[in-house]
Amino acid sequence: IPKRFGLIPSGRSSLHMEPDAPNGKVELRKKVTLLRGISIIIGTIIGAGIFISPKGILKNSGSVGMSLVVWIACGVLSLFGALSYAELGTSIQKSGGHYTYILEAFGPQMAFIRLWADLIAIRPAGLAVISLAFGQYILEPIFMPCGVPEIAIKLATSIGITSVMYLNSMSTSWTNRIQIFLTFSKLLAIAIIIVPGLYMLFKGETKNFENAFEVSNIKLTGLPLAFYSGMYAYAGWFYLNFVTEEVENPEKTVPLAICISMAIVTFCYVLTNVAYYTVMSAEELLASQAVAVTFAGKMMGNFSVAVPVFVALSCFGSMNGCLFAFSRMFFVASREGHLPEVLSMIHVRRHTPLAAVLVLYPMTVFQLFVGDIYSLLNFMSFLRWLFIGVAVLGLIYMRYTRPDMPRPFKVPLFIPAIFSFTCFFMVFLSLYSDPVNTGIGFAISLTGIPAYYVFIVFDRRPKWLQDGLDSFNRSVQIILEVIPAEH
Repeated sequence: IPKRFGLIPSGRSSLHMEPDAPNGKVELRKKVTLLRGISIIIGTIIGAGIFISPKGILKNSGSVGMSLVVWIACGVLSLFGALSYAELGTSIQKSGGHYTYILEAFGPQMAFIRLWADLIAIRPAGLAVISLAFGQYILEPIFMPCGVPEIAIKLATSIGITSVMYLNSMSTSWTNRIQIFLTFSKLLAIAIIIVPGLYMLFKGETKNFENAFEVSNIKLTGLPLAFYSGMYAYAGWFYLNFVTEEVENPEKTVPLAICISMAIVTFCYVLTNVAYYTVMSAEELLASQAVAVTFAGKMMGNFSVAVPVFVALSCFGSMNGCLFAFSRMFFVASREGHLPEVLSMIHVRRHTPLAAVLVLYPMTVFQLFVGDIYSLLNFMSFLRWLFIGVAVLGLIYMRYTRPDMPRPFKVPLFIPAIFSFTCFFMVFLSLYSDPVNTGIGFAISLTGIPAYYVFIVFDRRPKWLQDGLDSFNRSVQIILEVIPAEH
């Protein structure tokens, strides 16, 4: 470790290792067990959506029965994607998720374009939106029955983002422990909805399921949009692949965690919707702005005030899991030379990728206060599925170009084929249904091409500029107390 960074005073080391540090190395530890892996996946998939608005699927499918079919089908399709990522995660045992797999299959330029879109828009906007939901629902019980002031939501959201950033900066172990607690909180919240709903169903409350598959109501033209909403609700199954290097025994843990998580989430989503339909008619559900709150008001009376708190905890868990996962993508991209070197450095005592965790903080808070976040998400939602489709297509491509690659977990080829086709179909649907927003999102991602040549390919910078960048890098390194990870 270079003394010139001021991290090691002469004569004695300033590194205070955790007791379990293997050979005193400064590195990311393998602290993600099976339970922690399951909590990362479930904790990021189950956000605010299932509690607030499953009505998009009902609206576009046209009937109660068809909406339940869509929920099940989206769960199966998401499982296909998750199994494909399980093969990618066990054969390419590097963190970084989509970025790493596109890099391995199609090379650095395509991977950089994905990274660029993530860094400048997708991740800050996504984090800001789920944080806004947290701010809204954590304050709702305090301001009931009045509306929550906008500035109060923004301040509560800022506190939520800051606390998540602090937690991820300080300790990987505590990040995972809190994620497990929040995941159990989400499952408890879902149980509070499912149990009384099923109790009413078994008591004979079935009138809302009569003529569930009424043919005249089913909208075939809306089904693709219903699938789009459903796939969005299940999105998050890929986050464990962002932290593969920190998973204990990834050959077994990654596929097992993915399969268990997807089974639990699909089961919970379908039964939650059955509970909603037992208590509310399709018309009431479509009229509701927050389905879980309406449900709780009908079933629980005064206890319904607890539902917004559970939704807020659910959002906090999604924020925590998302930040934990995609900070590792920036860490890996920096290691590959696609981002500043300081992002691939580890805190000397806490063994967290501190700079990679903090890099999104200013952009997220900036978008929170000034940006139209929802339109930005519309620009970018199709890009998520485009690049996930490309990554899964890379699995099929590498089956032929790299047949000798070790594959501890291997899926039948029809699984990635069906899933990648679904992704590209959703992308095509976006181009057809919303060409303006999709076009703007596509244009934003294409700015990654000149950025790749300016920042990566063209390395003959003026000496004064290179010296300035080196000086800035060293200053950040000293301030954050980070050093290069050991391998």
